[in-house]
Order: sequence, then structure tokens, then C-alpha cells
Amino acid sequence: MDAPLSAGLYIVATPIGNLGDITLRAIATLRGVTAVACEDTRVTGKLLHHFEIKQKLIRYDDHASEATRDHILALASQQPVALVSDAGTPLISDPGFKLVRAARERGIPVTSLPGPSAAIMALTLAGLPSDRFLFAGFLPNKDKARRDTLRGLATVDATLVFYETAPRLTDALAAIGEELPGREVAVARELTKRFEECRTGSADELVAHYSAHPPKGEIALVIAPPGEAAAIEHDVDALLRAALSIGKASQAAAAVAKATGLDRKALYGRAMELK
Repeated sequence: MDAPLSAGLYIVATPIGNLGDITLRAIATLRGVTAVACEDTRVTGKLLHHFEIKQKLIRYDDHASEATRDHILALASQQPVALVSDAGTPLISDPGFKLVRAARERGIPVTSLPGPSAAIMALTLAGLPSDRFLFAGFLPNKDKARRDTLRGLATVDATLVFYETAPRLTDALAAIGEELPGREVAVARELTKRFEECRTGSADELVAHYSAHPPKGEIALVIAPPGEAAAIEHDVDALLRAALSIGKASQAAAAVAKATGLDRKALYGRAMELK
């Protein structure tokens, strides 16, 4: 039998889709706390019911009042309390930052349990450099703000990871294509679920695909760092020259586009110049 949990705040990651991804430690912690602070009591209630866990639920989302936060902290100072989000790791584009900060300021022990994260999973699936990356949450809704964000991150020497919604995906990809031209992009969606997909290519190619096949589900975008784009551009002429030696400009452009993910029309124009 597990030892009783000591008082404090326990940050518990929950599955992003497949319920089998919950950890044994997460289940034991959710069973051992006095209450669970969560974004949506209906969502967390279903999760707990699946694992036959009965717990007091306290709604805590982005709109939670200071009084609610104080209530949770007062409870955590005397008893173990869990913090969960609707899916994935709390605080990663989810509520919890203010609660954790206040807990630390008041000397309340904080324990974080590792678990599912869509951003990390998308990064591992994309096949893009992962030694250095920047997770920047959700891209802004408005086009100007979205482009300003992308422009501000254009020189960051790291793979970029964003969350996005299905209705805004093509707009986001179009902005990426214009503000971060030449970079490989991965669209990871429905992660851990039945229709999981990770599609890579140029932003223009992905816009064309998802315009014809409107996506559903939760989405993570992974964008190659500027160094990757620069390396591709540096080698493009050499690739085109090699392809031109055995075929027409259109064939060369098609071959290089397939190999690099770059725009076929732009490559055709360059091929004609080299020819």
C-alpha cells in the first residue's frame, strides 16, 4: 500500500487522448489527494470515473478568482491537493502558473509528476532538430499579431513549436510561409488518438493539403530552425544543377521540391535561371 501523501500541491499530467498514457504514479496521486483542482469538472470527472477514483473537484481555470486560488492554497497547506488540466501537463498553455507561484511564495511544497505533453510528442514525431527548441504556446488569433509573433521569432536559432486550432490552421500556415519562408513545417494532430497524423512539408504544400482536407482535432505545429532553411537554400543550386544534367527544368524542380519540401514554382524559376 502506498504511503499517505504529505500536504502540498501536486501537479499531475493527464492523457492527451489515449487513456493508457496515464502513469501509475499519477493514478496513485489522484487517489491519495484530498481534492483535485481542474479546468473543467466534467472532463476531469470522466477521467477519474474511468479509473474508478472518487474525489472532490474544484474548478480552477484562467478565469478563477483570487478567492478560489486562496481556498486551494489554504487546503494545500494542510492536505495534499492535485492540479490537473483537461489534457496533458498543467501550466503548458494551461492554467496553473499563478497557483504554483503563490504556493511557492507561501512555502507550500510543490511536486510535479512527469507525463504526457503534446508539444514534446510533436517534436519527437516531426523529425526536425530537437537539441534546441522553443515552445511558444498558441499563435495569436489576429493575422497581424500572428505575423508579428512569427517575425519576432524568425531569428531564434531553434526549432519552434506552437499549438493551433483546426479552424485557424491554414491561416497560420500561410503566415508561416510568408514570414518564415523556406522552412520545413510539421503538422501533428490528434496525437495518441485513432487518427493521429504528423504531416511534413513546406508551408505552401501544407496549406494546399489542408485546404482540400479540412483538419479536425488538436494541433501542434513544429517549424525547422533558420539554420535548416539556410542549409537547404545553400544547397538548392547544387541540387538543381545535378537534376538539370539529367532532365528538364520542370523535372528538376519537381525532384528538388520532393527532396527539400521547397516550393516547386520557385524552384522552377531558379532552374530556368541556372539553365
